[in-house]
Amino acid sequence: RRSPGRRRRRGPAAEGSSSRDGGSMRCQVSVLYFARSAELAGLRCETLSVPREITSLQLWEEIVKAHPRLAVIRDQVVFAVRQEYVLLGDQLLVLQPGDEVAIIPPISGG
Repeated sequence: RRSPGRRRRRGPAAEGSSSRDGGSMRCQVSVLYFARSAELAGLRCETLSVPREITSLQLWEEIVKAHPRLAVIRDQVVFAVRQEYVLLGDQLLVLQPGDEVAIIPPISGG
């Protein structure tokens, strides 16, 4: 049974669907935590389910939902998706299952 106001999609037609909230299509991505982000998250890597179509900022927010302590490094973090640096903002990412997302805090040294 369906609840009022909700439609269910089946089959391939749902595959290409999207909406402003990233659609209901989700995928599993590997999140890698380095240095301080690993300390704050309490682990070095994990798999998270996130919307396939998502902005880089929304993706960061999904990760922070899983690990709220990461919020303190938001303004210093370097974010990489599929080994390419990404600025936190409105850039739309189209993720594929198994994509790698790296959280790299600033590294000091000389």
